[in-house]
Parts: sequence; structure tokens; C-alpha cells
Amino acid sequence: MDQRSLATPMVATDADTDKDTVNNRKLTGFEFYEKILGSPRYVVAPMVDASELAWRLLSRRHGAQLCYSPMFHSSCFSKDPKYRKDSLQTCPEDRPLIIQFCGNDPKVMLQAALLAQDHCDAIDINLGCPQAIAKRGHYGAFLQDEWELLREIVSTLHCHLAIPVTCKIRIFEDMSKTIRYARMLQDAGAQLLTVHGRTREQKGPLTGLADWKYVTVLRKQLSVPIFSNGNIMSVHDVERCIEETGVNGVMTAEGNLYNPALFEGINPVSWEMANEYLDLVEHFPAPISYIRGHMFKLFHHLMHLKSNTALREELAVCRSVAEFRAVVVELKKRYQPYHDGLLKWTGEEEEQTKQSEDDVGGDESTKEESSSQPAPPDYNLQLPPWLCQPYIRIPPEAHRQKLAEARRLAEDPTREKRQFFDVHGNEISRKRMKKMRRVQRRPKNRNRNAQKRR
Repeated sequence: MDQRSLATPMVATDADTDKDTVNNRKLTGFEFYEKILGSPRYVVAPMVDASELAWRLLSRRHGAQLCYSPMFHSSCFSKDPKYRKDSLQTCPEDRPLIIQFCGNDPKVMLQAALLAQDHCDAIDINLGCPQAIAKRGHYGAFLQDEWELLREIVSTLHCHLAIPVTCKIRIFEDMSKTIRYARMLQDAGAQLLTVHGRTREQKGPLTGLADWKYVTVLRKQLSVPIFSNGNIMSVHDVERCIEETGVNGVMTAEGNLYNPALFEGINPVSWEMANEYLDLVEHFPAPISYIRGHMFKLFHHLMHLKSNTALREELAVCRSVAEFRAVVVELKKRYQPYHDGLLKWTGEEEEQTKQSEDDVGGDESTKEESSSQPAPPDYNLQLPPWLCQPYIRIPPEAHRQKLAEARRLAEDPTREKRQFFDVHGNEISRKRMKKMRRVQRRPKNRNRNAQKRR
């Protein structure tokens, strides 16, 4: 396959005739959903630094019927030709495709959308991002209280684009307000809505479950197609969501990142998925940071085993496809015998994440001592760590309890605090120690240390 850049318009073919006719009479609502998108049920979400071309093609190979681009900043896209060319990488197999933009200026949003409309099937407006960067940039979910501005953005794109405009939104706690909000976007010209059944405040360790009740109500209240987003860890969740809510399609982000074959209903071997993705990257290059992110997701459960600590650090500093492949080869070498049944897998203790401790300044001494006798392996509904499988977050309530306990221990005057020292034996703070470790993991320092050991 030859790489094609969206910086240059695609050449029309006979197969495009029907679509060109349709573009002259822009389809809307369910006609757009059925005739242009092909009535997709399995949808891959727009993911910053993650839903690039290589990953979209991998997902399509394994059951995805519609993919979104990563979120693009409308201002950068409209003003910077290099940003536009680097962002909009595609190929003939990459359809149907919806391109997503964020922004808060109707004119700038329209300018960006006009530059992209010939290379996708619809333009999506990001109204769901809850992250701090969206708050600083004044876009995403932090526009959901500015209805007049949103009405102007949606109607401007609807009136001036040759393709439909869609929106991805989050809910309000107030059901009636959520209904009014979605109707406003529909009336302004949105031809499809993706509803993430979480509020703006539900993010990170406080994510919790998405509430499908809101999705169900909106599906009944609106006249445009509805996608549901949230709570998807397997294809069974997809089918259950469609059955319970009546939505037209189900979108997944995190579930797809940990298992790109989710829509096929299988849990493939992680190194096979990794190699397939890296093969695609060879044809359709992606930034190293994107590749590294995908590798950590695919190998998440393996990389949290204590025996793979050194390999995890090696993966963190990979700078080429060849280096990533070397990690994949090593993991396959270690776990293929278990997968083939040549060796018996009895389980292995995972390293505990230190997120809650870092948040409150705690340290490892707060952890309970593990028993000297290993617990017997439990295979009840448990997949081995080398298979692609979902990452399950702890409930928000459990996270709050962990934070409270860590704070209590940190404030205990009788608790013996852990000490940290630099290479010269001088006592340093935990924060300083962590910074030193990060510096040591940088490639130039890693190579320098390797030379010293020789």
C-alpha cells in the first residue's frame, strides 16, 4: 500500500460518482448514517495521539466499521500547513472517516472544516473533552454552558459545508437540561450525536460508570442517529448497550486501545497485535510517542509484572520501530511457551501503581506487607496477561478511600518515613529522587551508563 497524504486532494474515480451526486444534495440524519456511513454499529473514537492512520487501519481490519480522526485544533489546522499535512494522513482503505475539530470560534472552525471536507465523510465538533488543557483552551466540554456560541458554531458549519456536521457531547446531571442541550444541537444542524454518558467532572480516577439511562432517553427524544460512548470492554458490552438503549452505534476509545480486536469478540495475543500494528507503521509512519503509547496499552498487563520491570523501562525509551520490535520479540520469547502450553503459568504478582501515593506525598512504606506464602492461582474468569484485555479502573469510591488512608498515614507522627539519597550519599526529597530517575532513563544517559559498565 502506498501512503497518501490529505495535503493533496484525492483523485475521483467512477466509484465516487454516487457519492459526488450525494454531496450535491447533502444527506442528513438517518439517510447520511445509512447511505454514506453504511449504518455502522462498531465505532472507534477520536483519540488524541492515538487514532492515527496506522491504528485506524488496524482497527478496521479487526471489525471497526467507522473511525474518527484524532482531535485537531481548528486554529492550528487552518493556519499551519505542516500541522495540517502531518495530521491528515489517510489512504483509500480509511473510509468511512469522520474528522474531529475543537475550537470556540465559528469562523475559524469553518475555515478548518472547509480545508478538510473533501477528505472525509463528516466533520465532528468536540464538545466532550473534560481535561484541564480543554479548560485552558476553552473548548470541549467547557463550552457546554455556552449554548448561543455552540448554536452559532454548529449552524455555521451546517450551512456552509458540503458534508454533514456531527457533535460528541457529555451529559449534565440534570436530565431535562441534557435533553434541551441535545435538542439545541440537533436543531442547529447536527446530523448525528455521540453521547458520552458521563458528566464533565467524571474523569481520571473519578471516572466511574457511564449512565446509559441518558443515552436511552436521548435516543427516544431526538430524530438524528445516536452513538453511545462509555462502559465498553468487550463486544458483549456493545451488543448489550444497543439492546438496552436502542442506539444506532457504539463508540469505544479505551477498550479499543487495550484490545484492537474488541469488535471481533476475541482476545488476541498481544505480541501479534503489536507486530501487526508495527507493520502498518512501516507503511504509514506515526510519531514515536504515538507508537510508544500503543505499545504500553497492548502490553499493559505484562508490563505490570515485576519480572518485566527492566523491559518496561526499555520500552519507555524506545526511539525507533526496530527498538520497539526488539521489545516485542523479547516478550514473545518469554511468554510464547506458556501460551502454547509448554510451560505451566502459575501467575505472578503485579507491581502496584503509585498514583495515589504520589498524589498525597506517600511512599512505599505505607503498603501492607505481602504474605511470605504466595496465594494459590485463581483462573476463574481471568485471562493470562499476554492476551489483549481491558484495563479495569477501581471505582471512584475505592480511590477516595485509598487517598484518605494515604493521607492519614502521611500525617501519622509515629510513622517512620522512608529516606532517599543521591549517588553521593546526600539525603534528598522524594520529588528530587523521582526527577533523578527520569533523567537517568533518557536515551543519552542510558547510553552513557551502558558505556561506563563496559
